[in-house]
Amino acid sequence: MKIYTKTGDKGFTSLIGGTRVAKHHIRIESYGTVDELNSYIGLIRDQDITDHDKDILKQIQDRLFTIGSSLAADPERSKMVIPDLHMTDVELLEQEMDAMNEKLPELRHFILPGGNNTISFCHIARCICRRAERITVHLAEESPVDEKVNIYLNRLSDYLFTLARKIANEHKIPENQWIPRM
Repeated sequence: MKIYTKTGDKGFTSLIGGTRVAKHHIRIESYGTVDELNSYIGLIRDQDITDHDKDILKQIQDRLFTIGSSLAADPERSKMVIPDLHMTDVELLEQEMDAMNEKLPELRHFILPGGNNTISFCHIARCICRRAERITVHLAEESPVDEKVNIYLNRLSDYLFTLARKIANEHKIPENQWIPRM
């Protein structure tokens, strides 16, 4: 089987269910942004981080594929059974953040992204996650979107911020605090 089909050469693609839409359609933008986020999560996993964090990030990548499948399906026409997102997936992110926060200093300032490559990758992924959330919120105004998708993306961006702080703390890299000029 060839990887290319040539069916998208004129700027249209198919959703799960067969509906053809423009490649700039908000539904395509939503799952494309989730795919971009998933790639950055993979980049973070390839860094020098704990095995536990790598395991959690792999679970997150799996959930992002679930979200991508959900967003790629035409809610009106798709008969295909796709994986489901659960509130326990959101709860896992919350539990991980709570555990990380127990070992982190109290947050008293905004944090500027940076410190080392891994921390920066976490912040880039956080920003992409926020964009994915904005797009899916917009999509939900026009078409059905599982509400757990937006909840998960919201929590995931918080998780990525907390992971960046944890990595800085583990490597004894001072947080890049934003002190506004007065």
